[in-house]
Amino acid sequence: MDTKLLLRELCLKDAPSGAEKELYDVVNREFSEFGNVEIDELNNIYINKRGKGAGKIALMAHGDEIFLMISGFEKNGFLKFKAVGIDPKVLISQEVKIHGKREVLGIIGVKPPHLMNDKEKEAAIPTSELLIDTGFSTDKLKEIVNIGDYVTIKRDFYELLNNNVACKAMDNRASITAMYVCARELNKIDHNADVVFICSCQEEVGHRGAKMSAYKTKPDICIAVDVTFDGGKLGDPDRENEVGGGPVICIGPNIHAKVRKKVIGIANKYNIPYKVEVEPGNTGCDAWDTQISRDGIPSLLISVPEKYMHTSVEMVNIEDIENTGKLIAKFIEELNNIEMEELLCF
Repeated sequence: MDTKLLLRELCLKDAPSGAEKELYDVVNREFSEFGNVEIDELNNIYINKRGKGAGKIALMAHGDEIFLMISGFEKNGFLKFKAVGIDPKVLISQEVKIHGKREVLGIIGVKPPHLMNDKEKEAAIPTSELLIDTGFSTDKLKEIVNIGDYVTIKRDFYELLNNNVACKAMDNRASITAMYVCARELNKIDHNADVVFICSCQEEVGHRGAKMSAYKTKPDICIAVDVTFDGGKLGDPDRENEVGGGPVICIGPNIHAKVRKKVIGIANKYNIPYKVEVEPGNTGCDAWDTQISRDGIPSLLISVPEKYMHTSVEMVNIEDIENTGKLIAKFIEELNNIEMEELLCF
């Protein structure tokens, strides 16, 4: 499947933490040509691509997205909610989907500026003061919506200039798409190592799927694929990352140094553009948990640079996704000429 079309389909799926099964049909359809696809009891999705049994590499990209949950009913058909991973500033004037007994559309409004006093105009609005308006009466809402129902942001997929695209849930559907590119590249070659592609569950609420799936699959190396902050305008000025500048390879104690050096060498060898970023502590992603699974798994983090993370208009570049998948595929191909034990020995 075309990379951009797959990314679009994945992003437009609604799969908050705990409901990652909503991705299964698309993942099963597109990845099944590469290997057996299965889903476990807690919504981790596995694609097992057989090599020659000379070790096992796990690629892990979380499937869940940031979300809201209904927490109460107000008069006149308003709904209270709690947010996970979303700043209240980006919720104002958003369209949302409430996943009740049936899907209900709503909007998150705010008092018009004409009606605000000076204090209200200057103050930040906490999530607790925002409400979802559906147009239904409170009695009618109670028939189709329950406390605890998921709410996701309603947003289309936008194609911008220079192969940039924007949508909700690019974090982390961009990385699932990069895994697809990797699988597509590996399908052209014979590779010694077995490869398991994992769409992990519940990363946004504590990397829980990483713990489970790494423990279950017992890989020799685990490569977490995620998104990271762009270093440009409205990004993190302490990073050199750039949307369109290639995958970002992380350096730090969470990362196996020898494997990381090998990946950088492969990027240089094949002229794949890349950046590096330093994380001396918690990488804040699945790699943080895979590293300490069982008796320790050598872990790596390769990221797709992204603008406007945890908003409804997360922006990535299609070439970055392609290059991320190709870089990892070349790494796996190069393992044909390296003893796994040699690479993993410090």
